[in-house]
Amino acid sequence: MNTESWDEMYRGRPQVFSGEPNGVLVAEAAGLAPGEALDVGCGEGADAMWLAHRGWRVTAVDVAETALRRGAAAAHGSDVAGRVAWTRADLSTAALPAGVFDLVSVQYFPLRHQPEHEALNRLLASVAPGGTLLVAGHDPGDEGVDYADYYRPDEIAGLLDGWTILVHESRPRTRPGPEGTHHTRDVVLRAVNSAGEPATAP
Repeated sequence: MNTESWDEMYRGRPQVFSGEPNGVLVAEAAGLAPGEALDVGCGEGADAMWLAHRGWRVTAVDVAETALRRGAAAAHGSDVAGRVAWTRADLSTAALPAGVFDLVSVQYFPLRHQPEHEALNRLLASVAPGGTLLVAGHDPGDEGVDYADYYRPDEIAGLLDGWTILVHESRPRTRPGPEGTHHTRDVVLRAVNSAGEPATAP
């Protein structure tokens, strides 16, 4: 799907997602000390709001303007409105600041393969030394899951040179998958950038 397709999907429905934060994020990030977070493919903003309520300063990024407007509207007037920066960007091409995010959360984000891992390297490099990369994806064994063109959490784990992998496993979903899908399990990757500088894939 291109940028216009994502925006069209959101425009075609009054609400696409449940409004609840992703279960993997809640399970893996609840104990982290708040700092700067990047929410990759933030959608309508439930994850970003959950993080902000816990003291994080969040850069919430998506290609779909409609989704970002919904997130900003949900945050408007709340006590965390100033803690989330709603940012439209295509992360397959967009530049990211290096070494600034204490948490980079990648929840079911379709990051397309690139020959030199350009986009993935920008994501990895954005994680601060000592910061956390948290990736959740659908288990390839589930019906209808096709990662042919996209990075799987397993692939990303294999590219983390100089990182400490804390969690890398398949587990049952805590909530049902999106309507019309048959997702029953998640693959979860949680890793810490153990290098003394921003990291990249080899």
